[in-house]
Amino acid sequence: MQRTANPCMPVRFRPWPPIFFKMIDCLTLTDFRNHKTSRINTHGAKNIVIIGENGAGKTAVLEAISMLSGDRGMRGADMSDIARFGGTGGFSVFCETTGDDLISVYFNPGENNRHAKINDENAALGELGKILRIVWISPREDRLFVDNVADRRAFFDRMASNFDPAHIGRTARFSKLLSERAAALKSGADAHWLDALDDQLAGVAVAVATGRVQYAGELNFFLEKFSVSVDGIIEKMIIAGTPAAAAEREYRNYLAQNRELIYDKMVLDGPHKSDFGMFNNELNLPVKTTSTGQQKNALFDLVLAHTDLLHTKTKQNSIVLLDEAAAHLDAGTRAKIFKKLNDTHTQVWATGLDAGAFVDVPDAVFVTCADGEISSIIHPEI
Repeated sequence: MQRTANPCMPVRFRPWPPIFFKMIDCLTLTDFRNHKTSRINTHGAKNIVIIGENGAGKTAVLEAISMLSGDRGMRGADMSDIARFGGTGGFSVFCETTGDDLISVYFNPGENNRHAKINDENAALGELGKILRIVWISPREDRLFVDNVADRRAFFDRMASNFDPAHIGRTARFSKLLSERAAALKSGADAHWLDALDDQLAGVAVAVATGRVQYAGELNFFLEKFSVSVDGIIEKMIIAGTPAAAAEREYRNYLAQNRELIYDKMVLDGPHKSDFGMFNNELNLPVKTTSTGQQKNALFDLVLAHTDLLHTKTKQNSIVLLDEAAAHLDAGTRAKIFKKLNDTHTQVWATGLDAGAFVDVPDAVFVTCADGEISSIIHPEI
């Protein structure tokens, strides 16, 4: 399914901002979910609104874009489940950016992993995140502050990796080392082998925790109504000013003292147990105790602060994906949020059932999706 030619023929109706303001100019999906072949030219718009009934394939478009970050995608699905039923068994996502980069992610039938190309050259998936910085909010995040801590932690780590693409690799490396340590304990490995594993675990753990604390601190600089906190055994040490080397030694000693299995399980604290939260400074309440609408507002403020921080530090823009973005928001709040997004260095892709909910969205292309097909693309300026 790999692509070597540009399938997009974009038509631009006005000049783009400076070249660092990199966006998706043209997107092509092949055998992705219920899309056989779908193509969207953005016509130079900052906001792309995809309208359609449930099951039409709207979210599939956003999921495809999310994979262009090198991530497994906003649904975290198995690759074989993404391939269109009745198709070849593989899929591809191809885009041309405003900087004339050609980026593709593809999955071949019978393989286990997806592949990437940048400008027709094979590339590591991790390299994609250096070109497109993508963040998303889906219905899955509606209860981010009150549900599974693992989902909150994964969301926070994914955001942090926008600044440091190696961060997500370190979290994966830590998980792998944990699995190796559990296997070593079950097999009765000798102390020397466990010492070596604990040395590696401690080093990676402190790097992960340090990345989280640094990101949270910088993010808070751009937040006004809210503040972000990070909680974890190592994160607390970093926040308290413990040098990295000392934190490593302390966690290494903790690991050495906890080498027992309980009911065949390894009970261990560390970055895999850490959590993050938000506090509403105006209400003087944790966000998790506020209403669903207030929680959604907090999530939007978090994303807005993230885009401001990203542009300040890297001079790059973000691509923000909003699946069913109008849910739980009144008309006034919705208009205010989209205005803020439009004023930031972002390109926004949003889905919804009713185009009327997005009537006040400026600089927008409206895309109609039905049965896995893009049936129309309407630019108000055309």
